[in-house]
Amino acid sequence: MFLKLKKGPTPMIRFICIVILLFLYLVLGIPVLIIEYFIGLVSPKAKDYSCLRMVQWTFRLMLKIAGVKVTVIGEENIPDEPVLYIGNHRSYFDILLTYSRCRRLTGYVAKKEMLRYPLLRDWMRNLYCLFLDRSTPREGLKTILTAIDYVKKGVSICIFPEGTRNKGEEGSMLPFHDGALKIAEKTGCAIIPMSMNNTQAIFEAHLPFVRRTHVILEYGAPIYPDRLDKETRRHLGSYCQNIIKETILKNRDLV
Repeated sequence: MFLKLKKGPTPMIRFICIVILLFLYLVLGIPVLIIEYFIGLVSPKAKDYSCLRMVQWTFRLMLKIAGVKVTVIGEENIPDEPVLYIGNHRSYFDILLTYSRCRRLTGYVAKKEMLRYPLLRDWMRNLYCLFLDRSTPREGLKTILTAIDYVKKGVSICIFPEGTRNKGEEGSMLPFHDGALKIAEKTGCAIIPMSMNNTQAIFEAHLPFVRRTHVILEYGAPIYPDRLDKETRRHLGSYCQNIIKETILKNRDLV
């Protein structure tokens, strides 16, 4: 006689639970934001890390509700210093997946459209996130300069150099925007390539359902631009993109 395995939540139930969790976090987080403000007056570092850990806990819970199984490779490659994370981008869950594993303070570069969402934007600001305005080169430069300043102050930065979610086939990538890599070139920090497989299968491949999925997240060896030869530095975007793409192709049979 065989025992029947209990079925988990349906894909639609997972989606609803994640939406409810996000809504409750933002609403119930209003008094928390006020408390964090006063904590910041006494100890900015304590405020920074309490915000970081709360959001990370929530992201991990969302991933658990979504039924995401994560295989992480190469996490030991991340040095204990501020870095520039770059990666391929195919899902909203890429942010949850990568941010939940940041050991240090890390600000993500997001589109300026995120400023439309109250409370969410307040939490993002507390986490050193930046809102990129691509309407003019000057506005984009302001964001890059702020990111450079953050790295110099000890805050890592994460950016998806494709500029938007890639809706193409698994393993494909959009061209990298070289401007994002100036953050590493101007500060001397390491670039940490993040290669993600199968994240689109969590949600975007079958909207609005959230399905149980196995994803791969691999952190590559740190890349220090000032240690590369002149020709490689001239094509740094392509160089980094090739590393990520080769890793994605290497790992595609693991999911």
